[in-house]
Amino acid sequence: MKSSWEDTIAAVATPPGRGGVGVIRVSGPAVETLLEPLLGKNPTPRQALLTSFRDATGERLDQGIALYFPGPQSFTGESVLELHAHGNPVLLDLILARLFELGCRPARPGEFTERAFLNNKIDLAQAEAVADLINAETHRGVQAATRSLEGEFSKRIHALVESCIQLRLFVEAAIDFTDEDIDFLSDAGVETKLTTLQADLDSVIAASRQGALLREGMTLALAGKPNAGKSSLLNLLSGRDSAIVTPIAGTTRDTLREHIELEGIPLHVIDTAGLRMDTDDPIEKEGIRRAREAFDKADQIVVVMDDRHPEDLIEITHDLPRDQPYLVVRNKIDLSGNSPGVSETPQGIEIRVSVKTGAGIETLKRLLLKQTDQTHTGDGFFMARRRHLDALMGAQKELTSGESVLKNKSPELLAEHLKGAQTHLSEITGEFTSDDLLGRIFSSFCIGK
Repeated sequence: MKSSWEDTIAAVATPPGRGGVGVIRVSGPAVETLLEPLLGKNPTPRQALLTSFRDATGERLDQGIALYFPGPQSFTGESVLELHAHGNPVLLDLILARLFELGCRPARPGEFTERAFLNNKIDLAQAEAVADLINAETHRGVQAATRSLEGEFSKRIHALVESCIQLRLFVEAAIDFTDEDIDFLSDAGVETKLTTLQADLDSVIAASRQGALLREGMTLALAGKPNAGKSSLLNLLSGRDSAIVTPIAGTTRDTLREHIELEGIPLHVIDTAGLRMDTDDPIEKEGIRRAREAFDKADQIVVVMDDRHPEDLIEITHDLPRDQPYLVVRNKIDLSGNSPGVSETPQGIEIRVSVKTGAGIETLKRLLLKQTDQTHTGDGFFMARRRHLDALMGAQKELTSGESVLKNKSPELLAEHLKGAQTHLSEITGEFTSDDLLGRIFSSFCIGK
């Protein structure tokens, strides 16, 4: 039985539904054999051919454009055929059925990109960037994904791997000279090289964290007592009436989620039930329980309180997770008479605003943006995923351990930690990757990509 990678695959590459054009992509070793039966002729490589797509009897199914890319000079590294037909789903299904008659099979999700990776046309980080580019929800997200697809992230990772290799050479030499009266670790400048490597890794980690925020967004949970203005703030940030706002305390009983964009950064804002202990309402109690769950999972908690009642802050923060950062928004300054502004306190930053009049809201937005470490342009960022951050943090841990054993003059242990760091980094680009991980990554792609 032949391997699935010897199959020729076909799928519609354009989104489902009707449109002016529908694109079908074909890749695999049988592409050359189906050109004549399907098109009636062999197209010139890399030149658009206006032709008819024909069924088994020679009848025309449609007329469109055919593009033929002989392997290995193609996206997948295999021979590829693209058919640009009219965007009628029924018509595209007829053309696909003809391709299946000619020996193709339906492509799995992400299988075209997976073949490009397996044929060394792109590395794993670039393959993931294809999906990230398709799914990017902001302009800056598109820019970051494009940089990753073009190889910027991979170049940084390869440079770190090369530095690990070069440092290992020095350490291995130190092991060879252990019987000599030479302090090779010091003479070779290993400590300096290790410090430089750690600094370079820290820089990539910082950029990756920013890229992860561009991809996944930051989750903000609004906390506060009933009628503090949480729902009004959510409506103001989202630009629409997402939450019901009334003078009645406890209007919000459940968590309400809203996706907003703040200067190109996706934010997931969660409005929660008002926190108070003196309620016998079982529905409200359940809402408060769900609010606490949201606080545990949030990246940042925004405490909204009535500026006329500063004593509420102690009660509100008592219910918050101790290790979670929070920003205090003192709302209703139009009633308290205070001016908008920002204050530094031992507990953190507090900002005075009026959601009703809009006073201080632009400053609040800048503060929220600052929480994401994205107060400057996206130049130099690249799209990153959680697994990338995990691998980078694993490498950082190995280098930190290596720094400790270096002080004890243990070159063998240092070499092992450098090898571990190198392995973690290579997981990002796919040089050391399990089949299970590949399956999870590419199964998240859309069919036809």
